[in-house]
Amino acid sequence: QVNFVVCQLFALLAAIWFRTYLHSSKTSPFIRHVVATLLGLYLALFCFGWYALHFVIQSGISYYIMIIIGVENMHKYCFVFALGYLTVCQITRVYIFDYGQYSADFSGPMMIITQKITSLAFEIHDGMFRKNEDLTPSQRCLAVRRMPSLLEYLSYNCNFMGILAGPLCSYKDYITFIEGRSYQLQQSEANGKEDTKYEQTDPSPNIAVAQKLLICGLSLLFHMTITKTLPVEYNIDDNFRATASWPVRFFYLYMSLMAARPKYYFAWTLADAINNAAGFGFRGYDKNGVTRWDLISNLRIQQIEFSTSFKMFLDNWNIQTALWLKRVCYERATFSPTIQTFILSAIWHGVYPGYYLTFLTGVLMTLAARAIRNNIRQYFVGSPAVKLCYDIITWMTTQVAISYTVVPFVLLSVKPSFTFYSSCYFCLHIASILVLLVFPLKRTQKGSKKLESIQPVWSKKLEEENLLQKNSYSTTNNSFGQKQEITCRYQALKQ
Repeated sequence: QVNFVVCQLFALLAAIWFRTYLHSSKTSPFIRHVVATLLGLYLALFCFGWYALHFVIQSGISYYIMIIIGVENMHKYCFVFALGYLTVCQITRVYIFDYGQYSADFSGPMMIITQKITSLAFEIHDGMFRKNEDLTPSQRCLAVRRMPSLLEYLSYNCNFMGILAGPLCSYKDYITFIEGRSYQLQQSEANGKEDTKYEQTDPSPNIAVAQKLLICGLSLLFHMTITKTLPVEYNIDDNFRATASWPVRFFYLYMSLMAARPKYYFAWTLADAINNAAGFGFRGYDKNGVTRWDLISNLRIQQIEFSTSFKMFLDNWNIQTALWLKRVCYERATFSPTIQTFILSAIWHGVYPGYYLTFLTGVLMTLAARAIRNNIRQYFVGSPAVKLCYDIITWMTTQVAISYTVVPFVLLSVKPSFTFYSSCYFCLHIASILVLLVFPLKRTQKGSKKLESIQPVWSKKLEEENLLQKNSYSTTNNSFGQKQEITCRYQALKQ
């Protein structure tokens, strides 16, 4: 953990140097690719030793598969290989070396690299094999129309800004950043008319970086002072279960799981700040012309802590992973997309049994929450007072449900997880099943609108923002291509 923090702080300084002295206006893309890759591999070597070779091996073999298989089927082979290689590494680390510990956890960066390998393979397949009219708006805008070089591929997978903690970004966004192309963003009024067009070659990320570093400091302080006083394991303490009342137990459940989140806030926000410091992460401008640096942000803390639905929580937690799951699994699943997506998420996270218990429970919770929201919410939004009461009740329910669901994710093993659930008499599991029996789920529409009707748990609004506002960079080599890309994103939002 100390190595990780030291390497990330070094990466932050390197990012400032990279933006200042290797700016795209001063340096060729080739040099930027080489430096970003070498710095990334050095950080990986320093943090994980020779385990870092796994990053190069996984990326190198995946690239070889892309070249020899061809664009028609390479996405399938890359997906199976990358996820399989990750799983094998996770099995050896967990069951052979050090169960339950995070020492030399080289599988963490491999999870991000696996996301990049698979998402790029699908984007190349969409751009070089599938017909344009067969693609969804998001697939059309993210499609890659040429095979990347080996250097570009390694730079995308192993650059110093994201090799240790990510987050995932699209290949187009990364290449546009490295090559330093100009970008435009068209803002539109509610009536759909284009109102203002902003052009700026290099907005400053300093304020955004300072704000995120402040959040990192507060999260780290909270983690070091509060988190250890509220261990999740205390939820299964025999004396606590025997003496505490149900309200006290559920209150402690919520507090202990809330206290477990700041370490993720710290790691993801610091990773976001590093990318911003290098000049990567500009999303566009808001309606007032103020810059937004959340292109690849992984969370929205306020929305997480005050979420009033399961959907709202997942919309704002690990955002880039949610989008990856949506793009490579949910949109392409031929049956039971929700179940397939949760299973893929569990496999990607690792091989601890607790992960699978959490995500199988999450399927039930997601479907039940969706059924309740679709069937009763409309009765409580008529007046502000009733809506406020409804929001308070749903906030409390959501926080307890989330905490109840992710306990096995923290406890990792089967026995303590079942000890916790049995001590609660599997109450929320049973409640979710009863909800699904009582309240009908909306049927999906057939035909061309099928995909839109089976909207996943992470919202369509989030995806639309990532089409128009999030990626405001151009991704072509001439001005005509730039206008075409912007038009693509603008039409996607309107649709």
